[in-house]
Amino acid sequence: MAPTHSSPQDPIKPVVAVTGASRGIGHAIVQKFYRQGWDVITLARTPFSEVCPWAEGMVQHIMVDLSDEASIRKACAALKEQLAGRGLSALVNNAGISPKQEDGRRMGAIHTPIETFLQVQHVNLVAPLILCQELIDPLQEARGSVVNVSSIASDKVHPFAGAAYAISKAGLSALTRELAFEYRETGVRVNAISPGEIKTAILSPGTERIVEAQVPMRRMGDPMEVADVVYFLASDQASYINGSEIPINGGQDV
Repeated sequence: MAPTHSSPQDPIKPVVAVTGASRGIGHAIVQKFYRQGWDVITLARTPFSEVCPWAEGMVQHIMVDLSDEASIRKACAALKEQLAGRGLSALVNNAGISPKQEDGRRMGAIHTPIETFLQVQHVNLVAPLILCQELIDPLQEARGSVVNVSSIASDKVHPFAGAAYAISKAGLSALTRELAFEYRETGVRVNAISPGEIKTAILSPGTERIVEAQVPMRRMGDPMEVADVVYFLASDQASYINGSEIPINGGQDV
């Protein structure tokens, strides 16, 4: 039975921290965990979203710039303060950026400014590593789970996702394996998901053509379908899954 929402400080309730939680897949993830009775701590570069359906979210939201190391470490300190000695049952590294050219086309490796490339790597890859380093103690306390949100672009060239984004997500997949191995004696599991074409507000023009040509199920995924898999990996139902990456793409990779 899922815990009740009796108090944000109820020690019985598991706690999840989610980055990039203000929209799209991230927002679906926080809704899923909240509905299952978890305490949800959100981390994003924007203020708490008014469309989130819980009042306590206002005080359990941490603003953070994932491109800035000092901001990440400050956010981790604030998160541990909110935990107040409780363990962290799940960390979901969902935030990511994928810059485009001025005309909206994908940004290839040759024409990506190095400053842009480094910013993408910091937000998409370095930030999750710092979060895992900083939060290992509360994760270990709860024998928790880390779920990294990679991408179908991590192992194939995508017509919309830029090279810097793809490289960062390939690195995140590798980081998932490394952390799963390194955390093996702590009780902390580390897994990843790699979504394909998911229906969000920031879809690139032409996504429908990709779906028609490449996805056997002939439809885009729903953000909640992604959230369901993230929740499964964070839950005790996935207690023997570690170092794995689950594709969520309707068969696009076949």
